[in-house]
Amino acid sequence: MSDAHSTGNGATPFLELDRGDWAALAPRTSQPFRPDELAQIAGIGERLDVAEVAEVYAPLSGLLNLYATSSRSLRTDVAGFLRQTAQHTPFVIGVAGSVAVGKSTTARLLRELLAGWVGTPRVELVTTDGFLYPNAELERRGLLRRKGFPESYDRRALLRFVSQVKSGVAEVHAPVYSHLVYDIVPGEHISVRRPDVLIVEGLNVLQPPAGGAHLAVSDLFDFSVYVDARTSDIERWYVERFLRLQRGAFADPESYFHRYADLAEDEAVAMARSIWAEINGPNLEHNVLPTRARADLVLRKAADHTVSSVLLRKI
Repeated sequence: MSDAHSTGNGATPFLELDRGDWAALAPRTSQPFRPDELAQIAGIGERLDVAEVAEVYAPLSGLLNLYATSSRSLRTDVAGFLRQTAQHTPFVIGVAGSVAVGKSTTARLLRELLAGWVGTPRVELVTTDGFLYPNAELERRGLLRRKGFPESYDRRALLRFVSQVKSGVAEVHAPVYSHLVYDIVPGEHISVRRPDVLIVEGLNVLQPPAGGAHLAVSDLFDFSVYVDARTSDIERWYVERFLRLQRGAFADPESYFHRYADLAEDEAVAMARSIWAEINGPNLEHNVLPTRARADLVLRKAADHTVSSVLLRKI
């Protein structure tokens, strides 16, 4: 157990726990998932087994449940102090990190684990992909090659959505994004109805206010998680995932990336590295990685995709 991310004067806002120390904090519960269920939760090429769940994500879900329970208790006490009736307010969790680092898997797994706690049976997960501008609008703005960068999102719509959920609106709608066609699906939406917990997952969810705005979506989070790894490892995982998709989803004629389906392996690797160098790498370096220090907890991954240590904000 040690301090991490020094500010230069010896102080650091994070306490770092190695995997062994973190695993010792796991609730003494039975394994909630079968291996086949974990396979459905895991992203392409990611390693997720019962040990990872028990040693990393079970303690995390226990910590988040503690935060959520304390938050509800505080709201009740404050309402009593103000002589008002406490209102139902969802506990909002942000999950951030690079493309291919495993943040979507983390978010899905937390959704399942948190729904198993007595106090949080209704857990909803929304990804910020649905708040990307449609491709036609991105093309009009000259941003199609910057998809995933902060400016490619309708940040006002995302902020409005989370604000409405957190303020207790009975039913709030979010747009639907299709990874097959690589675009927003017109006329489709998902409905969120007063959850106990809302998980918001995306590349840039920890961004500070931008463009003269006074509020960012991260200001509405009760807790935030950043999934971290060495940039060289993330690039390798991205290339490996691209190759798996090329042999799978890209073969569908409806896929936006169908044009890559017939590339030879060396051509596919070159294409994946080119996309990383032009889009995902710069976005990570300039936009995503700088938000890591804003997180409440950082999951640091090793080269094999397993979590090696956990950094928990202490100040």
